[in-house]
Amino acid sequence: MEPPVRLSSTGTIIHGVSVGEVLGVSTLARARLIAGERGVGRVVQRLNVMEVPDILAWVKPHELLLTTGYPLRNTPQSLGRLVTDLDERGLAALAIKLGRYVDELPAEMVAQADRLGFPLILLPDDVGFDDILNQVLTDILNRQAAALARAEEAHRALVHVVLAGGGLGEVAAEVAQLLEVAVAAVDGAGRVLATAGPAEHVTVLRTAIAREGRTGPSAGRGRAFASAPVLAGGHHHGRIVAYSASGAIGEADVGILERAATVAALVVTRQEAVNAVESKYRADFLRDVLTGRAGATERVTARAAAFGWDLARPVTVLVAELDPDGDERAAQDRLVACWTAATRRHDPRGAVAGFSHEVVAVVGAATDVARLARDAAAALADVPCATFSTGTSRPSRGVETLPEAYTEALKAARVGRQLHGPGAVAHFDQLGVYRLLSLVNDTDELHAFVRETLGPLAGDEDAEHADLRRTLQVLLETNLNVAETARRLHFHYNTLRYRIGKLERMLGTFTSDPHLRLNLTLALHVLRMRGI
Repeated sequence: MEPPVRLSSTGTIIHGVSVGEVLGVSTLARARLIAGERGVGRVVQRLNVMEVPDILAWVKPHELLLTTGYPLRNTPQSLGRLVTDLDERGLAALAIKLGRYVDELPAEMVAQADRLGFPLILLPDDVGFDDILNQVLTDILNRQAAALARAEEAHRALVHVVLAGGGLGEVAAEVAQLLEVAVAAVDGAGRVLATAGPAEHVTVLRTAIAREGRTGPSAGRGRAFASAPVLAGGHHHGRIVAYSASGAIGEADVGILERAATVAALVVTRQEAVNAVESKYRADFLRDVLTGRAGATERVTARAAAFGWDLARPVTVLVAELDPDGDERAAQDRLVACWTAATRRHDPRGAVAGFSHEVVAVVGAATDVARLARDAAAALADVPCATFSTGTSRPSRGVETLPEAYTEALKAARVGRQLHGPGAVAHFDQLGVYRLLSLVNDTDELHAFVRETLGPLAGDEDAEHADLRRTLQVLLETNLNVAETARRLHFHYNTLRYRIGKLERMLGTFTSDPHLRLNLTLALHVLRMRGI
């Protein structure tokens, strides 16, 4: 049976013995429990002897109070209230000798002890208090020494796991062996990362974790499950969860589990540092590939294979950029993680890396890139105000054409956002004329072209001008079909004829000049490209 324990104010585990176990020592073999049987599990951590009537000022929680009743010989009526006062102060039990100073305990006192579950013990006449003190205190100290030795053993074993370079699997295995339980390491999302222990018990543990999700199975002494959070750098990285088929996980075991969680935090922190270095190497290499600075094709292909990437096949380049107005620092790392996980699911041989302001993925040309982008977006949904726009290149036939494909994808992402807003997914081949417009880096020249072509319709300050510009756009889209334009805009035919006349007085005879119509169409396209 797990020895009763409690936590001190400093967090140190303090061991004791239960009242039931105290009754099992040899000096108390003939002692009788006369009331409060429900409280035999109360923890005894110290003993005290009642020598004065005002004993309440001197007692402490978890004490076994011994008395002959001498301080109360003249006021036996106070015995009834004594049980309540001792219980309120957290005492474990009261053991009394009758016959010398108090002949019998009041019925009210016995009844109150039963109601409170406060053990009342009747001591044999021939047992000395010194014998009781010696035996019980020795038992407590022995248990404390054993618990400290066990905790030290666990500490050494867990530290050895870290020094030997072990991971979460080794931590779980060590805890499972120390506590003889099933153990699971769970990440912050509730996913099981490692398990150890008997297979049938691990199955029960997995089921409980899946059922409870992030909160995890309930923990506590005497229960089947216990859990300790893995905290590092102010972040919650998951939990270490244990399951005992016998339901015998106590606070002492939870203390070891908490030590294991601290070690797991060191393992997680170390792995994050390793991942950060590896991620930088992958990102640097992929950046060199996409900018044409990685060297010969054979060298690039071989080095990519070492990362698990296949760049020798037909591939498509995707660029995901965080949309403005979000917390880029908080979201960029998560964006990389989401795209990495999604790419691994859709194309295990695909390359993915995070750059300073974007994530780039190189996947097989047959990959469903729209679905890939949706999966990554779904995984990012729990980050507030974080969305990204995705651009897709044309298929690339070899390493030599990857820089061109990267440029296409980057352009598609940025133009797609300008056209469709945050969260857009755009393919380079679908940009049409916007591809050409995006090549013009001089935005002042674009602004000048719009002003010269559209005149007063170039701005949004005047509502009437904005309305006329909308009429012009629909006219051009319908190839000057007046009836169709009137239907789309819900205008009367004669109203639209009046508007066309007004537009021609402002812009020129565009209904008969195809070159002017082309210029007007381009100017409207420029205005539609958001951010230009």
